[in-house]
Amino acid sequence: MLPVSAPGEREQEEAHMPAKVIDGKAIAEKLRQQIAADVSAFCERTGVVPHLAAVLVGDDPASAVYVKNKRAACEKNGFRSSLQRLPASASQDELLALVKQLNDDAAVHGILVQLPLPKQIQASVIVDAVHPRKDVDCFHPENVGLLSQGRPRFLPCTPHGVQQLLIESGVTIAGSHVVVIGRSDIVGKPLALMLVQKTVGADATVTICHSRTRNLAEIARTADILVAAIGQPEFVTPEMVKPGAVVIDVGINRVDGKLVGDVAFASVCELASAVTPVPGGVGPMTITMLLRNTLAAASLATR
Repeated sequence: MLPVSAPGEREQEEAHMPAKVIDGKAIAEKLRQQIAADVSAFCERTGVVPHLAAVLVGDDPASAVYVKNKRAACEKNGFRSSLQRLPASASQDELLALVKQLNDDAAVHGILVQLPLPKQIQASVIVDAVHPRKDVDCFHPENVGLLSQGRPRFLPCTPHGVQQLLIESGVTIAGSHVVVIGRSDIVGKPLALMLVQKTVGADATVTICHSRTRNLAEIARTADILVAAIGQPEFVTPEMVKPGAVVIDVGINRVDGKLVGDVAFASVCELASAVTPVPGGVGPMTITMLLRNTLAAASLATR
């Protein structure tokens, strides 16, 4: 027997227009203008320039591009940026010594250790070593704990970028069912923590799905807001999307020399009400939130 559509559902699907493409670049630029103005006022008031120190271990091309983009954004918006490089053969102790040096440097306000790290270095040890007040990625356990209790020192950059994209696009988060596909410490789990809080830009009902979730497509199709952060190219197909849902694509995958997201963009656009592109969606927002955190860290340091 063929599935029977709910009353009016077929007509709604047929009447649906292609999705609005959420322009992350434009939204990021708008927010960066305000951040730049805040930085200028902060520098004038305190005589201090917010300083982000990036650490790059090895010569991974993608990591090098990410760090370059972050430093360029810093310099364009009134921040000071510096780069510390270690060879791919560097030991964990060498990296820990560098992190300690940056922790002890009062002129450094934010520390960004670019991940992934070489296999001989345990990322969790390095994350724990960054001073919580300089942890502008919001990876340190102390900062994650504060986040979970709804009193964050910093907000994690990519999840915060997703939240701001939704807010700036006029998407109603409060009361919505958000399904997050992916449970990483960088995106999935912190995003769920943020959107479930009793605060502005949150108050959602959140479900996390992952590789062991049963009936994942069925659960995804119940989402008012669907966030794909699973790291699999074009994993989310129209069968997983409720008509009219907002779809946020956090994935960045290289396929045949091209960047694609975790969402089958073209086909999902025919069903969703709004979709973020890859590139040009969440990526620029992540860097923008990093700038905001660096300014916050500088403010903490001058109190």
